[in-house]
Amino acid sequence: MKILVTGGLGFIGSHTVVELQNEGFEVVIIDDCSNSSENVLKGITAITGKTPIFEKLDLKEKAKVEDFFKRHHDVEGVIHFAASKAVGESVEKPLLYYENNIGTLVYLLKELSKKNKASFIFSSSCTVYGQADKMPITEDAPVKPAESPYGNTKQMGEEIIADTCKVTPGLNAIALRYFNPMGAHPSTEIGELPIGVPQNLVPFITQTGVGLREELSVFGDDYPTEDGTCIRDYIYVVDLAKAHVIALKRLLEGKNKENYEVFNVGTGKGSSVLEAIQSFERVSGKKLNYKIVGRRPGDITTAYADTTKANEILGWKAEYTLDEAMKSAWDWEQKIRR
Repeated sequence: MKILVTGGLGFIGSHTVVELQNEGFEVVIIDDCSNSSENVLKGITAITGKTPIFEKLDLKEKAKVEDFFKRHHDVEGVIHFAASKAVGESVEKPLLYYENNIGTLVYLLKELSKKNKASFIFSSSCTVYGQADKMPITEDAPVKPAESPYGNTKQMGEEIIADTCKVTPGLNAIALRYFNPMGAHPSTEIGELPIGVPQNLVPFITQTGVGLREELSVFGDDYPTEDGTCIRDYIYVVDLAKAHVIALKRLLEGKNKENYEVFNVGTGKGSSVLEAIQSFERVSGKKLNYKIVGRRPGDITTAYADTTKANEILGWKAEYTLDEAMKSAWDWEQKIRR
């Protein structure tokens, strides 16, 4: 069974490709390599013993998307990761984000709508909830006005998919709203490879630990939390990748109750920034150089998932602890800096 993974050379995409190949799927990757590297293919091959089909293609080019689906008419499912994802950059370049994240989604759905049957997994985000009114966050929590164009593209993306599913009987879709992915494959063949200054906390921690960054800035210690720092739900990337495969199988096997479903994917546990730093210090045996600075605009105080729906309906559960995931991130960082 042939599955298309867009953005399949990226952080979450590459780990999902590995899990798909381990389950016997034939994988085709589309990636424009604007925020990834073709070298990731070697890592995927080293882990699975099989090289996925790869096409370097910009999904913004509608004619090329149409041509791809003509050539790969036997694609039965799509897992869609390809998108720009930096909150700060989206504020500075909103049109780039709307073109890249919304236009490409529309082109993909147009092609899938031509099929008698198709399954679609959308890479969504807990950013759709904004600062939720209560914790943990369930899928029924209201979707708040987006804090950034990036967050808005995730909200709009979900709406576009839901609207398309209503009028396209053969299309079934699941949006996975995930929290804060982290870590690397235990083989250390693939992991998070941020280009430039990391946008996420964990690679900034490990880059500081390995000496690439002088110190880590902790944005604010005056939040209404136990230690004053922001709380997030850090999920191990391999756990997250497995959730995509389970969600895809649900659609392919016709087990979905509706043709559009939404699931939170997280650990169900919140950890503060200082707890993440302490986790790194435990697994590495190193003291981390960090300083407390002022709050960062747009940061919410607390976000962690209620994972009951994913646990009970999808049959998926996060297996790895924060320390285990942090250890994998540290092992990866040390390997790539050798």
